[in-house]
Amino acid sequence: MTLTQELQVILFKPQASIDLEGGKALSQQMAGVVPQAHQLWVIDLAEVTFMDSSGLVPLVKGLKAARQSGCRLVLCNVQAPVRLILELTQLDSVFEIFHTYEDIFTTVKDNSLVLAG
Repeated sequence: MTLTQELQVILFKPQASIDLEGGKALSQQMAGVVPQAHQLWVIDLAEVTFMDSSGLVPLVKGLKAARQSGCRLVLCNVQAPVRLILELTQLDSVFEIFHTYEDIFTTVKDNSLVLAG
Protein backbone atom coordinates (compact mmCIF):
# COMPACT_ATOMS: atom_id res chain seq x y z
CA MET A 1 0.00 0.00 0.00
CA THR A 2 1.29 3.44 -0.93
CA LEU A 3 0.17 6.64 0.74
CA THR A 4 0.72 9.87 -1.17
CA GLN A 5 0.19 13.26 0.43
CA GLU A 6 -0.56 15.89 -2.18
CA LEU A 7 0.47 19.42 -1.42
CA GLN A 8 -2.58 21.67 -1.20
CA VAL A 9 -1.75 25.26 -2.11
CA ILE A 10 -3.74 28.17 -0.70
CA LEU A 11 -2.90 31.37 -2.60
CA PHE A 12 -3.48 34.85 -1.18
CA LYS A 13 -2.97 37.82 -3.53
CA PRO A 14 -3.36 41.10 -1.65
CA GLN A 15 -3.32 44.24 -3.79
CA ALA A 16 -2.03 47.81 -3.54
CA SER A 17 -1.38 48.46 0.17
CA ILE A 18 -1.12 46.32 3.25
CA ASP A 19 -1.80 49.01 5.81
CA LEU A 20 -4.49 49.06 8.48
CA GLU A 21 -7.33 48.59 5.95
CA GLY A 22 -5.49 46.23 3.60
CA GLY A 23 -4.21 44.28 6.59
CA LYS A 24 -7.75 43.77 7.89
CA ALA A 25 -8.83 42.48 4.47
CA LEU A 26 -5.90 40.05 4.35
CA SER A 27 -6.61 38.89 7.92
CA GLN A 28 -10.24 38.21 7.00
CA GLN A 29 -9.18 36.25 3.91
CA MET A 30 -6.77 34.12 5.92
CA ALA A 31 -9.31 33.62 8.71
CA GLY A 32 -11.70 32.21 6.10
CA VAL A 33 -9.35 29.30 5.40
CA VAL A 34 -9.23 26.45 7.86
CA PRO A 35 -5.56 25.56 8.14
CA GLN A 36 -4.82 21.88 7.71
CA ALA A 37 -1.60 19.93 7.91
CA HIS A 38 0.22 19.63 4.60
CA GLN A 39 -1.13 22.88 3.17
CA LEU A 40 1.17 25.42 1.62
CA TRP A 41 -0.02 28.99 2.14
CA VAL A 42 1.44 31.38 -0.42
CA ILE A 43 1.12 35.12 -0.04
CA ASP A 44 1.90 36.58 -3.46
CA LEU A 45 2.91 40.21 -2.96
CA ALA A 46 3.40 41.04 -6.66
CA GLU A 47 0.69 43.71 -6.61
CA VAL A 48 1.51 45.17 -3.19
CA THR A 49 3.42 48.44 -3.52
CA PHE A 50 3.15 49.66 0.08
CA MET A 51 3.15 48.11 3.51
CA ASP A 52 3.43 49.76 6.90
CA SER A 53 3.92 48.33 10.37
CA SER A 54 0.20 47.60 10.81
CA GLY A 55 0.42 45.47 7.67
CA LEU A 56 2.94 43.21 9.37
CA VAL A 57 0.35 42.04 11.90
CA PRO A 58 -1.70 39.83 9.54
CA LEU A 59 1.48 38.34 8.07
CA VAL A 60 2.85 37.39 11.48
CA LYS A 61 -0.54 36.13 12.71
CA GLY A 62 -0.95 34.11 9.52
CA LEU A 63 2.50 32.59 9.94
CA LYS A 64 1.75 31.68 13.55
CA ALA A 65 -1.62 30.09 12.66
CA ALA A 66 -0.08 28.17 9.76
CA ARG A 67 2.77 26.79 11.85
CA GLN A 68 0.45 25.74 14.67
CA SER A 69 -1.58 23.73 12.16
CA GLY A 70 1.37 22.10 10.43
CA CYS A 71 1.09 24.35 7.38
CA ARG A 72 3.90 26.14 5.64
CA LEU A 73 3.49 29.85 4.83
CA VAL A 74 5.75 31.53 2.29
CA LEU A 75 5.96 34.92 0.61
CA CYS A 76 6.77 35.54 -3.04
CA ASN A 77 7.12 38.42 -5.50
CA VAL A 78 8.05 40.83 -2.70
CA GLN A 79 8.41 44.36 -4.11
CA ALA A 80 11.22 46.67 -2.94
CA PRO A 81 9.17 48.87 -0.54
CA VAL A 82 7.70 45.79 1.17
CA ARG A 83 11.06 44.02 1.30
CA LEU A 84 12.50 47.11 3.02
CA ILE A 85 9.88 46.89 5.79
CA LEU A 86 10.58 43.17 6.22
CA GLU A 87 14.33 43.83 6.39
CA LEU A 88 14.03 46.76 8.83
CA THR A 89 11.94 44.63 11.18
CA GLN A 90 14.19 41.59 10.56
CA LEU A 91 11.12 39.59 9.53
CA ASP A 92 12.92 38.73 6.28
CA SER A 93 14.76 36.11 8.36
CA VAL A 94 11.50 34.75 9.83
CA PHE A 95 9.55 34.30 6.59
CA GLU A 96 10.50 32.06 3.69
CA ILE A 97 10.70 34.47 0.77
CA PHE A 98 10.85 33.40 -2.88
CA HIS A 99 11.47 35.62 -5.91
CA THR A 100 8.59 34.17 -7.93
CA TYR A 101 5.62 31.88 -7.43
CA GLU A 102 7.30 29.27 -9.64
CA ASP A 103 10.47 29.33 -7.51
CA ILE A 104 8.49 27.93 -4.58
CA PHE A 105 7.78 24.71 -6.44
CA THR A 106 11.19 24.44 -8.07
CA THR A 107 12.77 24.55 -4.62
CA VAL A 108 10.23 22.11 -3.19
CA LYS A 109 10.93 19.59 -5.96
CA ASP A 110 14.70 20.06 -6.03
CA ASN A 111 15.18 19.72 -2.30
CA SER A 112 12.30 17.34 -1.71
CA LEU A 113 11.13 19.69 1.00
CA VAL A 114 8.47 18.41 3.30
CA LEU A 115 6.23 20.64 5.35
CA ALA A 116 7.78 21.50 8.66
CA GLY A 117 5.71 20.11 11.50
